[in-house]
Amino acid sequence: MHDLNAIVGTHDLLFLTLDTLRYDVAREALEGGRTPTLGGLLPGGRWEERHSPGSFTYAAHQAFFAGFFPTPATPGRHPRPFALRFEGSETTAPGTCVLDAPDIVTGLAGRGYHTVCIGGVGFFNLKNPLGRVLPSLFAESHWAPELGVTDPQSTENQASLAVNILDARPREQRVFLFINISALHQPNRHYVPGATEDSRETQAAALAYVDGQLPRLFQALRRRGPAFCIVCSDHGTAYGEDGYSGHRLGHPVVWTVPYGEFVLPLDSAP
Repeated sequence: MHDLNAIVGTHDLLFLTLDTLRYDVAREALEGGRTPTLGGLLPGGRWEERHSPGSFTYAAHQAFFAGFFPTPATPGRHPRPFALRFEGSETTAPGTCVLDAPDIVTGLAGRGYHTVCIGGVGFFNLKNPLGRVLPSLFAESHWAPELGVTDPQSTENQASLAVNILDARPREQRVFLFINISALHQPNRHYVPGATEDSRETQAAALAYVDGQLPRLFQALRRRGPAFCIVCSDHGTAYGEDGYSGHRLGHPVVWTVPYGEFVLPLDSAP
């Protein structure tokens, strides 16, 4: 784990959730060379297998913003990168950034970060009280239909918006940017011509599309200075395994998610 106390305050922070992405789909796509952007940044060129704290978007993100990111899929007490100060925590360590706040977004704002949410799936759509709960944590939040699950160009649109926001902020102003990538969520069949149902194959095609849109986002972060990035899924989804479909259920394909964290250095090119 990185020492977040040496990072917070000197680096921009990116938290990218690849909504609904299964671990097996992510691993196979990477091994098959379909995600070269992420493969070139993940430590060792591979995803880490982890367990999500929630089986659907809202529950998982509430846990994430409380400092409970996906847990390594091995026994033991695993230190967390971020935590909120409370008595009895057994997973904070010297490298954990402990914040005196009700959530990490508020805590990072207290450390001088400008906080930005670019929503994707319906829990970020700002259309109703429930759709405003998570975005309301941020100083700046965005959602529009072209960022959501029904637009095949959603990641392209999300990345363009993120780049514009990053480029407009002074470099001395640290930014915490959260993006909920919606393209992996159903419906994703439109990423395979002729497909009539969502499947592991259509989700893999969606992931390949997402990977192709990320280089300019990472380059925008490099232009501003060093950035610490967490990229993970919030939960998986079942495509008929053992008779199950969808998520918000306790099947291993739902609980097991890909996770990666890495530092982007400052781009020193003129």
